Amino acid sequence: MKLRSKLSLLFLATIMIPISVIILAVPSFYLRSMKEQMTETAKGTLTVATQNIEMYLDDLDRLSITPYFHLDVMEALKMKASKSYSEYSPYRKMLAEKALTFALPAQTKNIRKDIMGTILLPFDGSVYVVTPDGILNAVKDYPYKDQSWYKKAVEADGGVAFIGTHPQDYFPSEATRTAFSIARLIKDPDSGKPLAVMMADADTVVLERITREIRFHVGSKVVILDDKRKLIYANRPLSSEAASQVSDGLETVEDDNDTFAAVYKTLDRSGWKIAVLLSNHDIQSQVRWLKEVCYLFAFGGFAVTLLLYFTLSYWMVDPFKRMIQMMKKVQRGDLRGRLKVRGKDEVAQLGHALNTMIEQLNDLIDREYRAELNKRNAEYRALQSQIQPHFLYNTLNGFLALNRIGQTERLEQAIFSLSDMLRYTLGHTEWTTVREEFDFLRRYCELQRIRFEERLQVSIDAQPQTEAFKIPKLLLQPLVENAIIHGIEPKDSPGHLQVSAWLDEEAGGPMLRIRVADDGVGFSVRPESIKHSVGLTNVKERLKLAFENASWVLESDRGSGTRITIEIPVEDVKP
Repeated sequence: MKLRSKLSLLFLATIMIPISVIILAVPSFYLRSMKEQMTETAKGTLTVATQNIEMYLDDLDRLSITPYFHLDVMEALKMKASKSYSEYSPYRKMLAEKALTFALPAQTKNIRKDIMGTILLPFDGSVYVVTPDGILNAVKDYPYKDQSWYKKAVEADGGVAFIGTHPQDYFPSEATRTAFSIARLIKDPDSGKPLAVMMADADTVVLERITREIRFHVGSKVVILDDKRKLIYANRPLSSEAASQVSDGLETVEDDNDTFAAVYKTLDRSGWKIAVLLSNHDIQSQVRWLKEVCYLFAFGGFAVTLLLYFTLSYWMVDPFKRMIQMMKKVQRGDLRGRLKVRGKDEVAQLGHALNTMIEQLNDLIDREYRAELNKRNAEYRALQSQIQPHFLYNTLNGFLALNRIGQTERLEQAIFSLSDMLRYTLGHTEWTTVREEFDFLRRYCELQRIRFEERLQVSIDAQPQTEAFKIPKLLLQPLVENAIIHGIEPKDSPGHLQVSAWLDEEAGGPMLRIRVADDGVGFSVRPESIKHSVGLTNVKERLKLAFENASWVLESDRGSGTRITIEIPVEDVKP
């Protein structure tokens, strides 16, 4: 894995964790904390609200026991409950009616202004009603005993009965109002005999006024249920499904395409339950700004960190990349470049060490190259020095033969030719062209023809495009000399020598081909036969020293002549 990749993984690991915490954990923690805080606030608010409701119910409760504090009212109720009521005198009956009609209402109608009225129902079927507006007559023949609140009061047997909302349809009115009530069975304190049922009605506006004080920073609904978990009051519309969920005491209630967190509180005496529903949508809306801020900080921090990462990674990785590029150049043999180093840190020290290594390597290679070059030049001059005495020896032998037979004119011409050849061979340059080498071979063969006369036929030809190519001096002379001395001279019949140069196109590029061929006696090609041939060995060694990619092909058989072909890439011999 590359260093930049490792740095990238390390960067992602170190930056994504805090970003994830900022984006996910912080809003979630804040949302949970906000819910807990609102829940605790709701619980505290509900405690106050329940206390207010219970205080109000206590007032109604005290209202329901008012008859016990008036002896004349109690006596009137005892008379009405007595079987001998019809036997009482009209005066006593008048006193009883007065007590129930005027004395009791006077004690109850001014207790609280928001009490919608009281109703007293003796068991003789009479009805006594008191409202804030004055004494009213109840609806005639109203079936009180069939009402659930009446039955509940009787079942309480003197205890308080908390009645949920119900229609106040026993009062004559154009519009039936809704009330919640407290009812009680009035009993004779001495005998315990039931005397009447009394009920005090309160307006639901009371509940609205109490719940109006319950305020939160989010949308909320306040719901009050009776002891039977039936809805008494809701400050905002509530669907039947949501009411059922509140009745079941669920902590999460769904209503109006929203979910609500429910907080409950139960009234100790009445068993009523008051619930506050907090809108989760509004709570999340309160957290949305925090999410936006978290996203802003997270992405802003990510952008800044990313910028720092690229700057740091460039500062760290770029020098290593430049070092690798420099090493690849060194690997290709280019030792001229040097790494630009800035600073004094560990990376800069590594760069200085690399430059020092390249310089030392360059010096070492330069020394080794010069030593190898001097060695090759020495070998080349040694090989060339071996060729010159051998050639002169054979040539001078030819001059002696001409002198013996008295051909002075030909000897003079031969001496001039030898002079030109010596001027060519003794030149300070070690390289020549194909044209100059072939001219030298023509003069050399002319000297050999003086000796062999008609027995030697020579053909020397080079393509014009090859004449300027550079080759080592005297590279071909030993091959021509071997062809004449060892191939044609032992032959009984005249021999033919051919020296040619031409270009061939090969897959690897154009090749210069030089061929020295004769139709002499030939020989069996064996390694030892080439090894003992001074001329062939020298040419082969010189060719190897001059051209690394050159090749050498020797073809010969006894009686069929010899052909030596030299192949050199044109790129190596171009001037």
